[in-house]
Amino acid sequence: MNIRSSRKVPEAARMAKINTPKKEDDVLLPMGQKKPQLHRYWLQVDRQTKSSYETLQEAETAGKAIKAAHPNLQVSIYDAEKSQQTLVAA
Repeated sequence: MNIRSSRKVPEAARMAKINTPKKEDDVLLPMGQKKPQLHRYWLQVDRQTKSSYETLQEAETAGKAIKAAHPNLQVSIYDAEKSQQTLVAA
């Protein structure tokens, strides 16, 4: 006689089925949690990407403004196409 099959498990002790969302590319994200669109030039402060720009001049202007206000920070511009990083001078 099989002991396990003769015991009845109470309804509350059974494992609940968890409904997980399907992993698809077109799943809608909650507001404020969409993926940011990154342009070619990334402005980085202390190696953390803060924003991205389409042109090098826009990125340099923003980087110089940050560097002038906070000279102790390391401000750089990363070129995503060439995989190059350039430090911004004060």
